Amino acid sequence: MCGQREDAEEVAQETMLKTFESFHQLRDPERVRPWVFRIAKNVCLTKRRKSIFAPSPAQEISLDELMPSRDSRDGRMKLEIADWSNLPEDHVLRAEMKTALEAAIRELPEIYRSVILLRDAQELSTAEAAQILDVTEDVVKTRLHRARLAVRKHLDERLRRVKKAVTL
Repeated sequence: MCGQREDAEEVAQETMLKTFESFHQLRDPERVRPWVFRIAKNVCLTKRRKSIFAPSPAQEISLDELMPSRDSRDGRMKLEIADWSNLPEDHVLRAEMKTALEAAIRELPEIYRSVILLRDAQELSTAEAAQILDVTEDVVKTRLHRARLAVRKHLDERLRRVKKAVTL
């Protein structure tokens, strides 16, 4: 969520400090993990608001742009994802895919990036993510769906460019 390693380290330190300072306010000790993540989110957002490099306000991702397109021949819905399994140098490809995935997640508006990081990277439950983000579980599910579709579209476009460049 921070975008830079140094910022993330600073946010982690401040989060730990705030956690220890306000540990007496924790009402349900079994829910400490979501509570700490919520503190970290708030520290990160506060830091970003103060930054001159803060991104523009959150924007909604259009669901229409992410949906499969219609085949011009028969009008049926199609979803084609580039086949990248036959590319050489699997190790290099995995590293490039990781970089592309990180870039795709970084490009997401914050409201989607936070959901995909909490659910897919941190493997929190929908309920835990909803509590951290202070939204309903339905909102988490909707944002996660849109975030995954946006990341899939970004990766698909990148893979098509890579495959095209390799075949040339």
